[in-house]
Amino acid sequence: MLGHYLMFNRNCVEAIKTYEKAFDTKTIEIQKYGEMPPNPAFTIPDSDKDLVLHARLQLDGMEIMCADSSERSTSGNNMYISITTKDAAFVQKAWDVLKQDGEIYMELAPSFFATLHGSLRDKFGINWMFTAMK
Repeated sequence: MLGHYLMFNRNCVEAIKTYEKAFDTKTIEIQKYGEMPPNPAFTIPDSDKDLVLHARLQLDGMEIMCADSSERSTSGNNMYISITTKDAAFVQKAWDVLKQDGEIYMELAPSFFATLHGSLRDKFGINWMFTAMK
């Protein structure tokens, strides 16, 4: 199975809430750093105990996992999460949520190969490509 694991800069909970809204889904698992058993070799500062250690979201039969990074991650332009479906309303709703405070690369619009197609980077630095097939 191929999956996606997204790393966030101390804002994973906010990202999860945004993705739940965008895709009408719920988080199926979430663990925080503060839930880890004490380990003298890996101490967790109090300021990090509410950060996400591991979370899983179910999205149309696919799983997206995510966490807060212990190191500052940078937004990249070499990977997209691609959502392809025949449900144009699903695509439009997710687009409308994720474009807020994001950067649109290609406006969501009809194309020669799809009812709707577009791409953007959300406010968390994740690249998305949406296609509603004809």
